[in-house]
Amino acid sequence: MSVQSGTRIDTILNAGWTFQKSDVTGAEVVGFDDSTWTKLDLPHTWNALDGQDGPSTPYYRGIGWYRHHYTVPSSLMGQRLYLQFDGSNIISDVYVNGKLAGSHSGGFAAFRFDVTDLVTLGADNVIAVRVNNAAGVDANSVVIPTSPTANVPPLNADFTFFGGLYRSVHFLSTPPLAISPMDFASAGVYVKQTNVSAASADLTITVKLSNAGAAGAMANLKATVLDANNAEVLSLMINQTVPANGAADAVGTGTLPNPHLWNGIPDPYLYSVRVDLLAGSAVSDSVTVPLGLRSFSLDPNAGFTLNGKYLDLHGIDKHQDHKDKGWAIADSDTDADFAIIKELGATVIRLAHYEHAQHTYDVTDASGIVVWAETPVVDMINDTPEFSANAEQQLTELIRQNYNHPSIVFWSVGNETLLKPGPSPDTLISHLADVVATEDSTRIAAYAANAGDTYNPVNWHGTAHGFNEYQGWYGGKVADFATWADQTHTARPTGCIGLTEYGAGASITQHAANPAAQDLGADHTSSAHTEEYQAYYHEGYWSALSTRPFIWGKFVWNGFDFASDTRNEGTTPGLNDKGLVTFDRQTKKDAFYWYKANWSTDPFVYITSRRFTTLPKSSTSIRVYSNAAMVDVTLNGTSLGPKTATNHIFEWDNVTWATGANAVVASAGTQTDTVTWTN
Repeated sequence: MSVQSGTRIDTILNAGWTFQKSDVTGAEVVGFDDSTWTKLDLPHTWNALDGQDGPSTPYYRGIGWYRHHYTVPSSLMGQRLYLQFDGSNIISDVYVNGKLAGSHSGGFAAFRFDVTDLVTLGADNVIAVRVNNAAGVDANSVVIPTSPTANVPPLNADFTFFGGLYRSVHFLSTPPLAISPMDFASAGVYVKQTNVSAASADLTITVKLSNAGAAGAMANLKATVLDANNAEVLSLMINQTVPANGAADAVGTGTLPNPHLWNGIPDPYLYSVRVDLLAGSAVSDSVTVPLGLRSFSLDPNAGFTLNGKYLDLHGIDKHQDHKDKGWAIADSDTDADFAIIKELGATVIRLAHYEHAQHTYDVTDASGIVVWAETPVVDMINDTPEFSANAEQQLTELIRQNYNHPSIVFWSVGNETLLKPGPSPDTLISHLADVVATEDSTRIAAYAANAGDTYNPVNWHGTAHGFNEYQGWYGGKVADFATWADQTHTARPTGCIGLTEYGAGASITQHAANPAAQDLGADHTSSAHTEEYQAYYHEGYWSALSTRPFIWGKFVWNGFDFASDTRNEGTTPGLNDKGLVTFDRQTKKDAFYWYKANWSTDPFVYITSRRFTTLPKSSTSIRVYSNAAMVDVTLNGTSLGPKTATNHIFEWDNVTWATGANAVVASAGTQTDTVTWTN
């Protein structure tokens, strides 16, 4: 598939690769015999299965080779040619026709290499990629100094580090004078918005230009703001001289009157900005980026506002993996996930703990969901200049590649860096917060802190202070969270406090008739992960959160179960089962419907504990979640009486079960739900 804009051509190279899961001497050589290698199409990871099966069989951390043959069209004579990788984990060495095109350290950002001088036009070219996802620390979280990944965050984390070329690969061509593709693999166009209101919005458009010619050149640019119907609403002409074999920035400013604002889920209105590089009257290069015009603010007492109005930010955290696929997912997988997130009624999402695919941010732009975007400085750090430099590189890539997505409000510089023993992360986190301020002064620098270190200085850099709290799961009781929240707000009244993680594990095959009895102040990791306790936990947390507007954001950990191959708990080794939805996306747990009752206005009723097959022998209660004002329940055709509820929980006690099948029907208006339990 090729997409052309002016003389710029973007061709996807996902089909027809060969792969070998080992280090192979000479695999970059043109004539190397790869006939015995596995044939596959991208995206691909070699850990799709062993990365989710648990610690008894550790997943492969090492080297894999990929090879691909591509005939570069002769029509590209005179163009600049690039290879683009959308995601490759962790260290990637790219060879073209046996010569090194470049190396990239970091598993989540896109990267590009100029291969103009390495390819042969009109002939077969061999692309060979050596990918290394070797561990940077040992089983005791001690840095392995000889590991090539020892200076590449994340060093360790509670998720599987899937190796491979797990996103698309592109072959890109541009004219010699072009909108630069080499600015951290960004679009090369940055649209800064300031003074945004319903009356007007000020725009500053910066275009990165590159000139591969032997003489200086004048770049004549037309920047056009297009509305959602693709009609022109603002046009700027910008001229900039670009030196020979050099680069320059072209900057233009303008004001858009009476803008249609990007207003979150109710109205996620999107403009676009097309920048054309003109050669006379013809377009020689062109780049289009999204634009959503909005203003926002954060207050330590009043929480978050969007376009001057309070917006309760409640939602989920999300990893990018799927069962049996790892990170090698399709756009359709992401679309299906966001259909579930929309059903839930989330207004915000934390895309943890790294840069996600561009398609994900496109979806959040279009859906109106506010985004916390995060760089992969997770858990412990390595106190070396090389580690700090790579952390800054990955943060810069995150910001520049996603600068124009209106859904992104927060740039997070790290997560739980005090969780593991190791060097102090304070200097690094402080520096990364400064990088955010330098790279993008229009957004909010953020950080997510681990539980137990609330007042450590590392947690208070930037503006948005997120805390990952698990009272009632890893220790303490559910009610302890409210005490923590009030104490923290009192101690730091000028700090903007958010809850960036909270959650409890749940297996859909483990159940409890009295989940409150499990709230004993103990660590639940090795105990039963009952579906009912997860629901009880979230009922308790949300009752505290919904009455504390000073907690500007509430993020459930996690939206979906995800692979963490070192875990062995609940009923499934290799899984973190705190998701509201199962890993295979087939089952929405009871807690999912608890949040739907509180967050969504789409009418529904849901009978809880439906998978608790021995419920009639264990309990005499029927519980229903709904956002309706009144719900009726019938048992074997006989009404148990309609009930009202102010907290979305409807409960019928002292139920007398019949012998054999018991058909329970809950109804609210036209909405019904049915469960049959056998006694």
